[in-house]
Amino acid sequence: MDRVTAPVRFGLKLGGQDVTADEMRAVWQIADEAGFDHLWCLDLFMSIGPGGPDRPIFEGWALQAAMAAATTRVRIGCTFTGNTHRPPWMLAKLAVTVDHLSGGRLEFGIGAGYEENEHRMYDIGGLDHRVGRLSEALECLKLLWTRERADFDGRYYTLRDAIANPKPVQKPYPPIWIGAGGDQILRLVARHADVWNLPGSSPHEGRDQSAVAEHLTSAGRRLDALCAEIGRDPAEIRRSMQIPWDAKDRGWLLETSARWLEAGLTEQIVYLEPHRMEPGSTVRGAEIAAQLLPELHRLVPDARPGTGQDETGGHRETYGGDRQRQRTAPHVR
Repeated sequence: MDRVTAPVRFGLKLGGQDVTADEMRAVWQIADEAGFDHLWCLDLFMSIGPGGPDRPIFEGWALQAAMAAATTRVRIGCTFTGNTHRPPWMLAKLAVTVDHLSGGRLEFGIGAGYEENEHRMYDIGGLDHRVGRLSEALECLKLLWTRERADFDGRYYTLRDAIANPKPVQKPYPPIWIGAGGDQILRLVARHADVWNLPGSSPHEGRDQSAVAEHLTSAGRRLDALCAEIGRDPAEIRRSMQIPWDAKDRGWLLETSARWLEAGLTEQIVYLEPHRMEPGSTVRGAEIAAQLLPELHRLVPDARPGTGQDETGGHRETYGGDRQRQRTAPHVR
């Protein structure tokens, strides 16, 4: 990946597990007031990570509706909506509802689905054909968001003269973030995504960050090649990385952000992990992240932060303009 070429934006993520409703509301307010560009949650039905699946976790799309009501400026989203969790007609309706509740601040994040335990526990099907399902779902979502009546006859999903009103506030639809690493999903990123979203690596995982960077470089080159195959400019797809953080080592966060900026990852999400933090310190962690936000912006080459918001809470033309150019890029059907 090349050095920074797009406006740089920083987000804050609190997944919705191992926290209380009051803690979430406090973190959302901090993100909104501190000037973070976007705010994120998880879409899972059971908790993940150390500690097992019995820990509390809240539903992701209900959280996004609450985030919309609790904030006025920050853009909101769910980093990896599990496509297998809901049929596309339901997901289209949920997304439009949140886009309207937020006044057009939704960032639509989606992935193919990955957590096998919850699929087994709740008898959720679809993991065996997750990439094909995601491909068809993305086609259905775009049809439902843009057509007065939608028809689709696929292997996994069918629409028959389907009505989906109202349409999104954002035209023609909210920015699409696709979480991907494998070659098959990278093809969907090339075809559909405004942002290629990567999960990131926690310092607790013991992974070599230079090896992660080499993998990202290789995957980025593959995405560039896939874009070339369909005649799309790869620069239209912004690159995103989550940075899992326990709110302890400020220097590590700044160093990691600088490394990913150097790799061309212009959308960065500071991911608070309560299960790795001291009990009751989640809100304090968000406060520390907010204190570091000016330092994160100073890492940006040529001081090019891009908040996507003006003083009134509206979206700057550079943000909406970027999305509109992406929408007019060739999408091979």
